[in-house]
Order: sequence, then structure tokens, then C-alpha cells
Amino acid sequence: MHLQHTLVMLVLVLSLDGQVHTVEIIGGHEAVPHSRPYMVLLERRVHSTTKYCDGFLLNEDFVITAAHCQANSYDALLGVHNYHKHGQQKISVEQEFPHKDYNKTGRMTNDIMLLKLSTKANVTDFVKPIGLAGAGDRSLPQHCLVSGWGTKSNTTNRMTSNLMEVNVTLVEEAICNQDHLYCSEGDTGPAPGDSGGPLVCEDSRAYGVVSFTYKPHPPANLKPIHGFTRIADYKAWIDWTVAFKGKISHK
Repeated sequence: MHLQHTLVMLVLVLSLDGQVHTVEIIGGHEAVPHSRPYMVLLERRVHSTTKYCDGFLLNEDFVITAAHCQANSYDALLGVHNYHKHGQQKISVEQEFPHKDYNKTGRMTNDIMLLKLSTKANVTDFVKPIGLAGAGDRSLPQHCLVSGWGTKSNTTNRMTSNLMEVNVTLVEEAICNQDHLYCSEGDTGPAPGDSGGPLVCEDSRAYGVVSFTYKPHPPANLKPIHGFTRIADYKAWIDWTVAFKGKISHK
């Protein structure tokens, strides 16, 4: 079945059966240690529970992640490959800036958030910001990759100890463009655990933020759909938030 038909069905069912999952690496491989120095593991406290999302370092002060990763408090773990090992930077989050038009019910739209760190990140060989696609970069990129510490199979909910990555191929669809998304399809790709990580394409810039995976109910012979918030459409908001709302003295 064509992806357009599948996406039309997705629009209809998102508010009906909740088959949208926050996201994990399926069918990938372990990344070369510290080859993705922009990656951030977010340790989130939601009431009395500790949960995880991914993010990526925009500059010394800000991390980008998904708005659905909101929590009561956060620690950003930088320079991580194996999250069980010590030595990475651990910085608390001072303030969160979810997009004001984030829609957490029905169709998940405007799923992007900036996190202001309480102290500046120390840029090293293992901790480096990543450049973003510009406001004019709205054409469909090729040769993209996503990374994260989510589960690597559909049979376990356990995080992987080491950073994983997988290549994805984006598809051109009007519905994705309408919702300011890039989309890919298939069993291989992100799916729960890697929400908020970057979609990095051939020029080594971040083009998207991992948002959701839609898994159709069996026995429908449909492929999972993966959605990535398209950064180019939010570049002005990112720049404004960093320039003005980021004017907060460090603790």
C-alpha cells in the first residue's frame, strides 16, 4: 500500500487508538564510540519515576529535544557512549522551552523543545554542538541517520548500554510537509526510547527531531511510519528563543 494512503489512515487513527509510540533504534548497529559528540542522554524525572529521552547539543547553553519529553526536572548527560560508565558531563536543566503550539493529543505536531543548561557545557573531543539545517533547507535530504540508546528490538523494553545508530531514507509526502515533518517508513529506524534525538543528514547537520513512530494494528499489512519534526520550519523560533529567552544568568 502506498505511504500516502497509510498516512491518511494515520491522520484518522491518531486520536482514536493511540498507536503512536515515543521512539527507539530498531535494526541498527553500535556507533563508533564518541563519533556522535552532539548526542545528549536526558535523564528525566516525572514525579517519582526516572525516564529517558535523547537530545542534541545546539551550543554550550542549549539542548534540543522533543516537546513530548517534558518532565518535572532533567539532567543532561554529555559525552556518553556507554551510559553505565562514568566520566561524562552531567548538567542539570535550568529552564525548558517547549514550542507554544505543541499538540500532545491527536496528531503530534510542533514536537520540539529547547532546554537551557544550568552551566555551560565544556566542549571537548567527546562533547560538541551540531549545526542545524537552515530556514531555506526544506528540500528532502538523502542519506540520513538517527542515533540513540533506546531498545534495539521489538521484544524488549530495556535500553541499550551503548549508543546505537541506523540509516533511514526519507520519503516525500504532502501530509508530512503539511505537519512540518520529515517521514520515513519501514521496520528499520527509530521506534520507544530515542525520542528527541537528531535526524542527521549528508552534510552532518541536524535536519529533524525524532518525534514518533506509528505502528499499524495487525493484521494490516502496513509498514511503521516514523516522524521527525523538520528543523528548518522552526529555525526562526530556535534563534529567537536562544537570543532572548536565553538571557538568564547561570546559577
